[in-house]
Amino acid sequence: MEVRGKMIIKVRVIPTAGENEVVSRIGSVLRVKVKTKSIEDEANNIIQYFLAEFFGVENNYINIVKGAKGKEKTVEIRGKSEEHLKKVMDAIP
Repeated sequence: MEVRGKMIIKVRVIPTAGENEVVSRIGSVLRVKVKTKSIEDEANNIIQYFLAEFFGVENNYINIVKGAKGKEKTVEIRGKSEEHLKKVMDAIP
């Protein structure tokens, strides 16, 4: 049985015409390019699905807890062990 943990991260949204991607990480802050013009509802949905795929968790395990209407968002990630989530974060340049 896998132990489920959680991680709180900050996400800095960069609207772009390109693809969705994690650009860089500074501590627990991810800079994420999102293919959208809006930083609100559409971007929030894209971020939720993108981060779920990126961290290997179900969509409902990604929760934007703060900053839903801004470029700076606080995101809670659950569904995997804390060790797994830290490994994914540590692999980001």
